[in-house]
Amino acid sequence: MTDQRRPLFACRNLRVAIEDKQIVKGADLEIYAGQKHALMGPNGSGKSTLAAALMGHPAYQVEGEILLEGKPIQELPAHERARLGMFLGFQYPVAVPGVSVANFLRAAVSARRGEAVPIKEFRRELFAGFEALRIDRSFAGRYLNDGFSGGEKKRLEILQMLLLKPSFALLDETDSGLDIDALKVVSEGVNLAAGPHNATLLVTHYQRILDYVKPDVVHVFMDGRIVRSGGPELAVELEARGYDWLDEATAIEANETDTAAVAAADTAAKG
Repeated sequence: MTDQRRPLFACRNLRVAIEDKQIVKGADLEIYAGQKHALMGPNGSGKSTLAAALMGHPAYQVEGEILLEGKPIQELPAHERARLGMFLGFQYPVAVPGVSVANFLRAAVSARRGEAVPIKEFRRELFAGFEALRIDRSFAGRYLNDGFSGGEKKRLEILQMLLLKPSFALLDETDSGLDIDALKVVSEGVNLAAGPHNATLLVTHYQRILDYVKPDVVHVFMDGRIVRSGGPELAVELEARGYDWLDEATAIEANETDTAAVAAADTAAKG
């Protein structure tokens, strides 16, 4: 049972480097059960790197703490994190020729549940997911993402989330490359998967998906850090004003903090 007194997911002072180049420079997040958070920011700010590092990408050097339901998981490989209930929806899902959608999903669901899922039960769940996401049943026999359109790949990512029932879902730019109709269907799937006992972090550039997937909290990620957090209105402000104003505001706040620290030090020295 989820402990409502502690975050379902948290990361603390997370730093991520690739080939000794630091990309994420100290990220702190707490997300409680039942919440949907959005992580927004300009290109190159490190959002996707953060998502991949949280999921356990082996190419990244990670410092700091990652907690799932209060347990540290930063030392676990990606597949163990997935078994515990983490899920990453990819910005660019890869094709796997030779592996059918149905076989892939049944293997994934069985691994998540710790036991083989009976075929009849699995087919019932699979086709219910197909119906919810308006995916033709013929896709069950097709090779995973092989020849799929961008919208079809993203629907399949959300189908995985529906079937796997993760406790914490990371969705890395799920809205990327979607037309308005596909965006609505994918958003419906995200909302269907969300519930009182799980949490979602939605990484995106744009406010448009947040018209359909309403976030409880919006974070702005710039230069490897979360520079501001707020309610859904923050996403609307970003859509209208862009990110440049935050650069200026952050610089002003940092200067004010530095000035206050210097003044306090002077006062202490004189006292």
